Amino acid sequence: MSNTTSKRIQIIDALRGFALAGIVLVHMVENYLGGPADEAVMEGIHAGTLDYVVDGIIQIIFRGKFFALFSFLFGLSFFIQMDSGAKREKRYALRFLWRVLLLLIIGLAHHFIYRGDILSIYAILGILLIPFYRLSTRTLLILVGLIFLGLGRFVVFALNPDGLLFFEEMLMPDSPATKAYLELLRTGSFWEVGLDNSTNGQLMKMEFQFGVFNRGYLTFAFFLLGLLVGRFRLLHEYETHLNKLSNMFWAGGIGLVVALGITIAGFSQMGQEFSLESWWAMIGLTGMDLANVALTILILAFFVWLFAKSKWEKRLLLFAPYGRMALTNYILQSVIGAVIFYGWGLGYLGSIPNSYTFLMGFLLIALQMWISQLWLKKCYYGPLEWLWRSATHGKWYPLLKKD
Repeated sequence: MSNTTSKRIQIIDALRGFALAGIVLVHMVENYLGGPADEAVMEGIHAGTLDYVVDGIIQIIFRGKFFALFSFLFGLSFFIQMDSGAKREKRYALRFLWRVLLLLIIGLAHHFIYRGDILSIYAILGILLIPFYRLSTRTLLILVGLIFLGLGRFVVFALNPDGLLFFEEMLMPDSPATKAYLELLRTGSFWEVGLDNSTNGQLMKMEFQFGVFNRGYLTFAFFLLGLLVGRFRLLHEYETHLNKLSNMFWAGGIGLVVALGITIAGFSQMGQEFSLESWWAMIGLTGMDLANVALTILILAFFVWLFAKSKWEKRLLLFAPYGRMALTNYILQSVIGAVIFYGWGLGYLGSIPNSYTFLMGFLLIALQMWISQLWLKKCYYGPLEWLWRSATHGKWYPLLKKD
């Protein structure tokens, strides 16, 4: 393997591990709810000023940004697989289709435990990625821009003034559905929670993804952005594109200022009564999405800038084994989180202050990074990565490395 190939894989794996770490912190502080928290939960996780500081850190730096990075990397991996796969077999698109169908099965099993699962959404949107692979760069850029500007949200709201597509009520902290779900998490058995996740939970997730909350549309836009970055080989050959980082910083910074202006302008027109049944609310929400997009671009550019420095490259490469086992680690995080917070486990939902769950998130990341490093010294793949790869190609790949 050449140096270029090795470094290319390393920076992508390291960035994936970095993105996964941010996701863990958000989910841990959220108590692995997979939905809004009610007043009782909010009171339990805010014992002092430090807990509100953690809230601010999660909201400003982590929430929505690291999932965006993770989605971006899915699109980039899609390009790499399609690009290299087409050289091995003529109809690799069918192979990729089978691969994402397997991911859908994994995601549905994961969703049974934790309704915040994103793998099933990735699988559905991954299928849609296939016909976009050969679209022109200009077309893809226009589509990404329109989605970031809220096209999906505005279309949904125009067709449904109540903003609802899949669920009977808006997902708010004080809604009956939210309260019923939280009570189930506190008192329900493993099977009761899992069955509810697979029915009501699926509808609630689809509402969040494809209703006015817009997450699914943004995810697809980041898929396309990853595809474009792969097409331009910006991360493949990042060392030769460092001059573009300054443009990314400027774009992210200017975009953030504009986005905050849109957010303030939208929500300020609503007065004291907040309601999602308003075009001004749609504009405000779009401003918030644009702010997350801008911050994601800044985080991505900053990571690559640091990685290009030899001293920081060694430090950031600690995330690479973690990223290589991202599927295994992501699902294990959810299992651990569910055991800690749900009633069928230890039952600590809404009773541990944010400052402690934030620290617990870091401890979980450190533990998984250490285990991933040890595992990959002996094995070629993580356990779920190995099963997924073998099932994709219909043959057993070697798992253990030969001494």
